[in-house]
Amino acid sequence: MRENITIALPPKTLLELAEQELDRGTLHLEPVPFGTIDQKALSFAQMLKTELSQREVANELYVDALITLFGIHLLRTYAGSSKPLETPKGSLPQYKAKRVQEYLQANFCQKVSVAELAAVCGLSPGHFIQAFTKTFQLSPHQYLINLRLAAAERLLGETDLPIAAIAYASGFSSQSHLTTTMRKYKNLTPAQVRGVK
Repeated sequence: MRENITIALPPKTLLELAEQELDRGTLHLEPVPFGTIDQKALSFAQMLKTELSQREVANELYVDALITLFGIHLLRTYAGSSKPLETPKGSLPQYKAKRVQEYLQANFCQKVSVAELAAVCGLSPGHFIQAFTKTFQLSPHQYLINLRLAAAERLLGETDLPIAAIAYASGFSSQSHLTTTMRKYKNLTPAQVRGVK
């Protein structure tokens, strides 16, 4: 008698595993010849079958661990031999740079700490600051200021909101904070930016 078990891993899950296990943000699985028997994959399938069929309620953590190990086995065995993208020494790998950019884009108007950003990249704060600065040629603080100023300029040009409201919406503590920062980095005041648009 022949039995089949299908284990489906969402692409997002495989990509996350590829980032963690292989330090690469892209994924290409090599097809295997028809009829190939992968003994290790088979043993994972048998353990899963046992857990799912012989207990009233399966242990979710154990099932999750088995599926994760199966995914890691797939990646290590069938993800081809292409090398991860080269990144300059000391820089953030491309996928970590993208992850922290997306995090900053989503949270720039709130208070953001270096520890938070370092955690997003899985690095210590000191290592993170050096790697971030090398990657973007800006300190995390300067990068955040640029995002906030860009948002403020966009709101000044596209809305009739009061400047104080725009300051808060862009992550500045007050209108005078926005004005001081904009004058320092752009050599313009919010009123001048609004007048130019």
